[in-house]
Amino acid sequence: MNQADWAAELARELLEGPLPRRWAHVQGVATRARTLAPILGEDADLLEAAAWLHDIGYSPELVKTGFHPLDGARYLRNVHHADPVLCSLVAHHSFAAIEAQERGLADELCREFSPASLVLSDALAYCDITTDPTGNLVSVRDRLSEIRERYGPHSIVTRFARKAEPCLLSSVARTDNRLRSLREDRRLSLV
Repeated sequence: MNQADWAAELARELLEGPLPRRWAHVQGVATRARTLAPILGEDADLLEAAAWLHDIGYSPELVKTGFHPLDGARYLRNVHHADPVLCSLVAHHSFAAIEAQERGLADELCREFSPASLVLSDALAYCDITTDPTGNLVSVRDRLSEIRERYGPHSIVTRFARKAEPCLLSSVARTDNRLRSLREDRRLSLV
């Protein structure tokens, strides 16, 4: 069984029953991750696994700090002895360090989990921030608006979304550029 298949099964166990809407989002993020395989090569399976697992920290049985990236990454590391890069992707997905700062958990997060490579981090943020809660594709701006509306103006998550917006927009742009460059390279190789 590859990492992505294992991750899909674990995410299903943790999210499908108690959090069906979160499960729908995760399925959409994983579907989006598979579309990035051409730019990731041998890391495609790792990205898809991270897409499946990025929100498992919301599972009621895993909540310890209330900060889902940290709770999910710790569970993967401590219980499943998962690949350290996979744990880092979950811990830092979609610029989680910005929200960790808001929650007073930034030192813990960064001490326990190093950020993953920029390409993988961008790819996971791209998949997460262009997938709405029901698993459908959306623009980054629409997704950020939806987050702000869902959590309300005074929420930590809303403050995070405002602070992280430039970083998230840049991640999506870099990933789009990588996809565009690959398509252009392929087009030129056919000429």
